[in-house]
Amino acid sequence: MTNAHVLVVDDEELNLEILLEYFDGEPGFTLETAADGEVAWELLQDPTKSFDLILLDRMMPRLDGIGLLRRIKSDTRFAAIPVVLQTSAGSAEQIREGMEAGAYYYLTKPYRRDALLAITHAALTDASTRNNLRHQLSEHISALQFLNSGEFVIHTLEEANRLAAFIAQACPTPDAAVLGISELLVNGVEHGNLGLSYEEKTQLKLNDGWRAEIDRRSALPENAAKQVLLSFQRLGDTLTLRITDQGKGFPWQDFLDFNPDRACDPNGRGIALARMMSFGSIHYEGCGNIAVATINSSSS
Repeated sequence: MTNAHVLVVDDEELNLEILLEYFDGEPGFTLETAADGEVAWELLQDPTKSFDLILLDRMMPRLDGIGLLRRIKSDTRFAAIPVVLQTSAGSAEQIREGMEAGAYYYLTKPYRRDALLAITHAALTDASTRNNLRHQLSEHISALQFLNSGEFVIHTLEEANRLAAFIAQACPTPDAAVLGISELLVNGVEHGNLGLSYEEKTQLKLNDGWRAEIDRRSALPENAAKQVLLSFQRLGDTLTLRITDQGKGFPWQDFLDFNPDRACDPNGRGIALARMMSFGSIHYEGCGNIAVATINSSSS
């Protein structure tokens, strides 16, 4: 995204000044501010404005952050806009409440400039990826709904997204399925074959070095021939996707659910979101290098 229009919502003038200062000098951002949720809601409904991200304070008079968040996510015009929720209390209960209302990105006050920029870039990148995947869906023929079985091999992140858009057309709700399929394939390349740990990715995202590290590891001789295999099978109303990488596995049990302790990290929510939004179930086999996801077409 070359220029992101960000709506910053906070009732504290000092907080707004700090945020504006943090973004000062950061290319690709245009900021607009609102003093509370009601003002922000009016700005969102202005047909001359379009926002790519909302940076939202939780505690405000009139209409608070959770109230505005629920309005945003219940309105199809704005539901796809990523929201970063600021909170002065990073309690698990408050984060769960925000997640239930539709927020998956968090900043706990006080925070550093690098943390703000990392979570903002992560939210924008995730939203851009979702939009690109949805656009790619239209490029594939609907006849894939008749696909009963198949095996596919990919090597790169770009191939992961293209295959996800292709396979999603064989699913009853492609728009929902494509996000989860992409997440599992990308994990297979990134964390599996390239061996990038959760902690390493967090630091790389904070330092804006993630893409360069992915390219570096992909070029290493020991990774050149590694591949991720996707097996697709349809039995009755159940679709099963089996995604196998050549990595050493990971503690997958820690990532099936959204963990409030990781809510402020720029990564780590993908598998939980895939389980919630795309699949009926996800489980792992072997050392954690085999992901098995199911979709039940009768309940879609």
